[in-house]
Amino acid sequence: MEDIIRHQHIFWENSLQRLKNLLENTKKSPNKIQIQNKNKMDNQNYSATIKVAASPGDVFAHINDVSKWWATPSFKGEFEGQSTKLNDEFIVRFGDAHYSKQKLVEFIPGKKVVWLVTESLLNWIEKDKTEWTGTKMIFELTPDGDQTVLSFTHEGLVPEQECYAKCEQGWDMLIKAKLPKSITEGKGSV
Repeated sequence: MEDIIRHQHIFWENSLQRLKNLLENTKKSPNKIQIQNKNKMDNQNYSATIKVAASPGDVFAHINDVSKWWATPSFKGEFEGQSTKLNDEFIVRFGDAHYSKQKLVEFIPGKKVVWLVTESLLNWIEKDKTEWTGTKMIFELTPDGDQTVLSFTHEGLVPEQECYAKCEQGWDMLIKAKLPKSITEGKGSV
């Protein structure tokens, strides 16, 4: 229970800081903020959809085998913990540049898994190095004949964040190229 309260506190603290920053920017440049709000209403979160020649069960199992497609040695990543059932927690590290701790908060085999980022430290960001804390990574699977449609959303990763452009490039490479190749070829290091 203490962990839940601590995570909620961190989430709200980060949310309030982002709101404060937004309000400060509004005073400096009201037209710019109006444009950002309009764009935010159109599509806030990073998302990507791919189709993979594998069953939903196989895709689901592979997503949760994080060390095979995200935190791989060839990608200079480290994986620690468990990611195979509800409430499992795991850490992904890329040297001193990236640290994130995820908790599986929704787990429906073959259909959906949601990771809540409970801690993060993105050292390459100048302002809020904890931008990912409180965000969610959502993987939803839909069968399509002998293939599976994978819809990925990083909820809370929005264009207003400092990391968005680089994170978008990273997720594009991981979700659109590395993950499907890893699933269909059965290779962990791509």
